[in-house]
Amino acid sequence: MKHEIKLRKANPTDQSILERWDQQQHVIDADPDDDWEWEKELAYEPSWREQLMAELNGEPLGFIQIIDPFDEETHYWGEVDKNLRAIDIWIGEKENLGKGYGTQMMKLAINRCFEEPNVTAILIDPLATNVKAQRFYERLGFHFVEKRHFDDVLCYVYKLKRENWS
Repeated sequence: MKHEIKLRKANPTDQSILERWDQQQHVIDADPDDDWEWEKELAYEPSWREQLMAELNGEPLGFIQIIDPFDEETHYWGEVDKNLRAIDIWIGEKENLGKGYGTQMMKLAINRCFEEPNVTAILIDPLATNVKAQRFYERLGFHFVEKRHFDDVLCYVYKLKRENWS
C-alpha cells in the first residue's frame, strides 16, 4: 500500500487528538514546556500562522505549525528579518516514528513555505538535547546557526536558505 501523506488545515475537531498526542512521551521529550491551549488556538486564525494536520492515507499522523516569525505576536523568535518562516512539527503516535513520515511531512512543509516567492529561509529550534532532531534537520539541509535560550530552554537554531533547498 502506498503511504500518501497530505496536509490539511487543522480545525477545532482535531482538539481531542492533539491533546492526546501532547501526552505522548516522545512529544513531551521534544517540547516539554508547551501548553498549546488547543481549544483557543484551533479557533484562532492569525494571518502569520498556519496550523496543519498531516494525514497518512486519510488518518491523522502529525501536526505542523508554520509561522512568520517577524509578524508572530509573542515575538518568540525575537528580532528577526522579514521573509522568514519557522516550523514546528511532530508525529503523534510513537509507532509512526522512524518510518520516514517525518521526512515526508517536513518536505511538504518546506515546499509550502517556499511556494511564497518572498520567503528567503526557514528557522527551526530543536532542543539542545534532541540530537536525533538535529541530525534530522541537517539531513534536510538545515545549517546550525546558534545556541539560544527560548523561555529558559536551551535550543539549537537551524536555518534552511531557499538556495540550499532543491
